[in-house]
Amino acid sequence: MSLPLKGLRILDVTAYISGPYASSLLAALGADVVKIEPPSGDAFRRNVGTGSKYFCQYNAGKRSVVIDLKRPEGVALVKRMVPHFDVFMENLRPGKMAAIGLGREALEAINPDLIYSTVSGFGEGGPCRDRAAYDSIGQSMSGFYSIMNDEGNARLSGTCVADLMTAVISATGILAALVGRGLGAGRGARLVETSLLEAMSALTIDAITQHSDDGISPTRSSRHPQAQNFCLLTKEGGSITLHLSSSEKFWQTFAAAIGRADLLERPEFARFPDREAHYALLKSIVEAEFLKRSRAEWEAILDAADVPFAPVLTVEEAIRHPQTQWLDLFEPESNGQTLVRPPWRFGGERARRRKPAPELGADTRTVMRDFLNAEEIEALIGAGVLRSYEPAPEAAE
Repeated sequence: MSLPLKGLRILDVTAYISGPYASSLLAALGADVVKIEPPSGDAFRRNVGTGSKYFCQYNAGKRSVVIDLKRPEGVALVKRMVPHFDVFMENLRPGKMAAIGLGREALEAINPDLIYSTVSGFGEGGPCRDRAAYDSIGQSMSGFYSIMNDEGNARLSGTCVADLMTAVISATGILAALVGRGLGAGRGARLVETSLLEAMSALTIDAITQHSDDGISPTRSSRHPQAQNFCLLTKEGGSITLHLSSSEKFWQTFAAAIGRADLLERPEFARFPDREAHYALLKSIVEAEFLKRSRAEWEAILDAADVPFAPVLTVEEAIRHPQTQWLDLFEPESNGQTLVRPPWRFGGERARRRKPAPELGADTRTVMRDFLNAEEIEALIGAGVLRSYEPAPEAAE
């Protein structure tokens, strides 16, 4: 398979999720990603190395090099590497990389063509600039928690939405910068900045639009009347989701499918604006109908009637669903780990994770041979600037 980023080289000094998942997506698209880790490793290794399934999920396909960036010799080594890379990625708090000599200006002076990608919590300025920021902070500050819950009842969401969204936005920005570089865009287009708070706007944009439209701050159920959404419990457990939207076709076929053609004659439901205004009444009627049959029965009926629906699946059910299997979204399970493949196809083929996440420092010697001779490598390992967890080369006889 010919991958679109084959030949691209990325120097990755990110940790946790937002940066590592972005670079892992790019690795799956063919980029050679060299992950620079501190002697203790990425914190997401959680002291168990590749025993951390989270670390493996977000770092598959990379090579690991251990360089102590608290040492000036370590910083000098990274600068020595930079001319040979296309992209540099970091996700520390604003100003931290510049403070150790690896900020954008310093690296641009070494490699003017370098794409410099930085991810922060809140951006490079403003009152929250220097605050610590993690996934739940981004979800909370962006308004996402209030959108996903009932008014006055904020709760945590079930997964790390902000970190993952930031990774996708970061990867998208890097790809745009690479295209711009190829088209002759100026140096300013080679600095890619995003933050948890900015990235989440890609998910809250509809709620922001609704606020602009009707002046309310949307909550979990405020969009349902407009979208004609329903999530309905069925007879034997399990639920069905419906999304009728504003199409009269789907409303008519739905009413017929559930055996309630009489609803089509009621003035409260005659047109979309009427159904929106009387959503609570319609919801109570539909809920009662769906308790009369099992989920499997409703799936067959709605599918035959071409009504937009989906079963509410658990994660385990989603993984095993025939449609998911057809999409070939997962690598074969290895050591109890299921790796998710990138959500693209090229030439009809799914991009794959080409290799598992690396052990800490597994590639230190291999990678550094491009920049140092054997004696220099061993001297820096001996001094603790580099670390390698692969077997040392056997001495020549």
